Amino acid sequence: MQQVLDMTYLWLKAGHIIFVIFWMAGLFMLPRYFVYHQEVSPDSAENAVWIDRERKLLKIILWPSLIIVWILGLVLAFDTQAFSQGWFHAKLALVLALTAYHVWLAGYAAALGRGERKLSGKQLRMLNEIPGIAAALIVVLVIVRPF
Repeated sequence: MQQVLDMTYLWLKAGHIIFVIFWMAGLFMLPRYFVYHQEVSPDSAENAVWIDRERKLLKIILWPSLIIVWILGLVLAFDTQAFSQGWFHAKLALVLALTAYHVWLAGYAAALGRGERKLSGKQLRMLNEIPGIAAALIVVLVIVRPF
């Protein structure tokens, strides 16, 4: 029985990592789409193409990945009793921040769809560094477990 439980844990862990990769890919891609989207006129045909691309990225990759990452991550955390460990609290804070960033990106996509251009291309390029920095910190927390 223990062998079955061990295999289940490994499959859950693999699924979690796979969907983290999908989620991160989307978090890197969407702000880049925004950079190009902002360069087109709000009333152009190309604008509609960018709106559709952003919508599909959110609907097909980002939102499903986010949900699966959270479900599998919480199952793994309960299984390993991670809630009592300091490194996990820091990881959870970073994942919450990435989730808030994801929600903000979805809101910005909606604003672009309405023709609002609130940020410059340079600002969007800078924001695009957030997921990379967060991912690096999360990997260190999970692997090294410094506290």
